[in-house]
Amino acid sequence: MTITAVNVRNQFKGKIKEIIEGPVVSELDVETAGGLLVTSVITTRSIKELRLIAGKEVVALVKATEVSIATL
Repeated sequence: MTITAVNVRNQFKGKIKEIIEGPVVSELDVETAGGLLVTSVITTRSIKELRLIAGKEVVALVKATEVSIATL
């Protein structure tokens, strides 16, 4: 599957702002040109295999089956 096969509204192009690496999973922040911050938790192994570093351009692909909203 290519990136173009995914619905365009689920793609966020940006640069990696920060990686907080853990022994098994890591937290990765991607900042879009518009200032949106997308955070992903992925395996540390994937961070290394994809050679992800701060400043690298990436596309965050979002797949969600449920989004809950609550009033304040």
